[in-house]
Amino acid sequence: MSLEEFLAWEERQELRFEFDGFQPVAMVGVTLAHSLIQHNLHLALGNRLRGKPCRVVGSDMKIQVAGRIRYPDVFVFCSPVSSRSKLVTEPVVVFEILSESSIDQDYVVKNAEYEATPSIQRYVILEQTKMSATQFIRQGDDWAPKNIPAEEWLRMPEIGVEFPLSELYQGVELAE
Repeated sequence: MSLEEFLAWEERQELRFEFDGFQPVAMVGVTLAHSLIQHNLHLALGNRLRGKPCRVVGSDMKIQVAGRIRYPDVFVFCSPVSSRSKLVTEPVVVFEILSESSIDQDYVVKNAEYEATPSIQRYVILEQTKMSATQFIRQGDDWAPKNIPAEEWLRMPEIGVEFPLSELYQGVELAE
């Protein structure tokens, strides 16, 4: 299936699907922890981006990366996009919330796709069972990983936003 065939096919579906470059992949349900972290992230970014040119959207909006279609948990874009658009092609910061079933996809497959997408300056993977994150930062030609422990701040100068990582885990019951 080509990208164009997928996009036309997906328009007729009731459920959401990602496109891995070859075939549709059904989106799966999430845990309460995942949903709370996603909500907190959306609030943290939305409040800090209000009045600025960058906008934050959640997993109901798709992006095109490396010839594939993905629905990140949250992402930020700064280029003009029509309010009628169903696809963003130039995301700047992308967030995925890790689950047991998505470890390989998030760390290997999606990481490679996001690295291959020049507009993406930062890719942040958030744990949902402990307060921790891994980010991949574009620095020239490098795509450098950095761990963010619980007591640190998540700093994103490319969108002019920073906040303590702990803010994303408010109300989330974490593992001991």
